[in-house]
Formats: sequence, structure tokens, C-alpha cells
Amino acid sequence: MSDPLCNDPLAGCRLERHGPLVELVLARPARHNALDADLMQELLDCLDDLAHRHGQLLAERPHVLLLRAEGRHFCAGADLNWMRNQLNGDFDPSSFEKNREDARVLARLMQALDELPFPTVALVQGAAYGGALGLLCACDIVLASDDARFCLSEVSLGLVPAVISPYVVRAMGMRQARRYMLSAEPFDAITACRLNVAHRLCAPEKLLSEGRALGMRLCRNGPQAMKETKRLLAAIEHQPGHQHEEITVETIARVRVGLEAQEGMQAFFDKRPPSWRPRFKDET
Repeated sequence: MSDPLCNDPLAGCRLERHGPLVELVLARPARHNALDADLMQELLDCLDDLAHRHGQLLAERPHVLLLRAEGRHFCAGADLNWMRNQLNGDFDPSSFEKNREDARVLARLMQALDELPFPTVALVQGAAYGGALGLLCACDIVLASDDARFCLSEVSLGLVPAVISPYVVRAMGMRQARRYMLSAEPFDAITACRLNVAHRLCAPEKLLSEGRALGMRLCRNGPQAMKETKRLLAAIEHQPGHQHEEITVETIARVRVGLEAQEGMQAFFDKRPPSWRPRFKDET
């Protein structure tokens, strides 16, 4: 039974809670969950709310986020009506400012998803085009349906995949990013796994169940340990190699003496679940 955290029937997305697992659901299936300014802001607001909840008591905070979508497609890229409204016959300074504002919201959305202080798992079915592929690359783990299709289609419209590019390049590497950003050629789910855009393939009918099972598996891990691991990986990514020793040594020394690590190690020796782990049906 899910517990709706945000249930506005007119919203383009919603939050649902399944114990320690929170789901952020794209809920515009009639528009193929395409992105526009309103939906991007709604997604950003939801992520900001989740980051704030992470500071609450352990029993109330989310441990894992599952990003998924209703309907046949995860997200078909930019909403066509929104794109049509952006057309201008002549250069308009006010239009430039509005475009910059929208791009900044997307940039903040990508950053918020990337820096969320707990793991993110994305489930993708159908189309994941343009900005949607950026959302996937900002998540920690991606499960793709066998029938999923991906495309960095911006240049085919005379546009540039600018805001999502750091996350896409990090996932697939510069060489492959050049190919797929410049060619705008679609690729299938098997290729997405080869490019590190997706981690695992699922049968379409099993995508949600396998995604939730993975999410609950992650919930068994120490929430502070997962937060610190994400922080460590980000630091290693952005710091030169000669600084890695100090970062890694400081991290493990600090975490090892923390309450969560002490409880986790003691529980291991006592052959019992640690106190911070949510209770599951298969545990006595």
C-alpha cells in the first residue's frame, strides 16, 4: 500500500511512499511525460522536498528514490506545445531571458537529482529522448525495459544538448557522447547498457517489480553510509588523483567511529539486523 506524499491530480508528477522507498512518478502519459517548464519545476520542488525530509528522524526519512513514469513512455523529451510556444520570428531579448530561466531550472533539476543524499533508481520504458536521457544519467542506477529506446535528438532540431551534457558524458564517456550527440541516432536498450546509460535490462512486465525489489534491497544498507558513499564518489570525481588518499582516509576514519557504523558492525557480530534497517516481511 502506497502512502501519497504529494497527490495533486493536476500535477505532472507525484510522490508515493512505500515504507522507506519513495517513488517519484511522471504522470503525464497523454503527453508521453514530455518535459515543459511546469513539469521541470514540479520535479525540482519534489526533489527539494525529499532532500529536506532526509534531515528528519530516521524512521521518517526516505532511504531510496525510485524514478518512474506512467504510460508507454518514460519521457519523450521536450513537450511539443511548449517548444511551439518558444518559436519567435525575430530575436526577442525577453524570450532569451525566459529560455535561460527554463534552462537554469533544468540544470538545477539535474543537479538536485545527482546530489540527492540517498540512492536513486530510474525505471525506463518506451522512449527516453533528449532531456529524459539526462535525467537517467543523473541517477545512480538505471533499469531499462527490453523495448526502451534512447536518443540525444537535439541537433536534429537545430538545438544543443547543453544542460544535460555533463551527466551524459560522465555516463557514456566523451567519445561515445560525441557520436550520439552529433548523429542524433536512436539506440536500443542493449546499446544503452553497453554505453553505461542503463545497468540492467528487464522484461517490460517485470520492470516495476524488479525496480521495487532493487529499491528495497538498497534500503537494507546504512542510510548514512550510502550518503557518505555518494559524497565520496563525487569528491573523487572532481578532485585530482593525488588528493584521493586524503579524501578516502578521512572518510573511512570519520564514518567508522559513527553511530551507524558501530551499530552495523555490532549487529553483524550479534547476527541480528541493525537498528537502523527497516523491518521486512522475510525477517523475524
